[in-house]
Amino acid sequence: MVLHWAVAVLIIGNVVLGLAADSLPDDWIRTAVDTHKSIGLTVLGLAVLRLLWRFANPPPPLPEGFSPLERFGAHAAHAALYVLIFALPISGWIHDSAWSGAATHPFLLWGVVPHVRIAAITALDPATREQIHATFFAFHVWFAYALYALLAAHILGALKHQFWDGERELQRMLS
Repeated sequence: MVLHWAVAVLIIGNVVLGLAADSLPDDWIRTAVDTHKSIGLTVLGLAVLRLLWRFANPPPPLPEGFSPLERFGAHAAHAALYVLIFALPISGWIHDSAWSGAATHPFLLWGVVPHVRIAAITALDPATREQIHATFFAFHVWFAYALYALLAAHILGALKHQFWDGERELQRMLS
């Protein structure tokens, strides 16, 4: 549960930071981008831990009142959330590794830990790196939009079960 909420809070913070970055003063942009990267890589690490935890500790069963369609939707949504929680930071890491300015802009995770870019990408010729940079930026953006939509559906589904169906969904997630 702690991993769930830590990942959720970090993702929401990263969404806000990503959307606000264009409106920040120029001298704040690098800090905002580096914080965005730090949050993304932290989410990736926590997602690995969460997946390992989930394999060792299966979640409680869904309430009996769920219809077969709701059960399928819940499982499909959770699987898609896991895919996106991994796809976003990985696509961002690839995008960043292909960035033409990567060599002159070292990145420190949370301003402390030197972060390694993907050597196989940084060693490519500039034209190939630029193509990878543009392609994976587009993937990163589309994954983000998919996450926003799925996150909204996830939240609305929980609220529907809590308030419309009268199930103890929020208590189940917060206890």
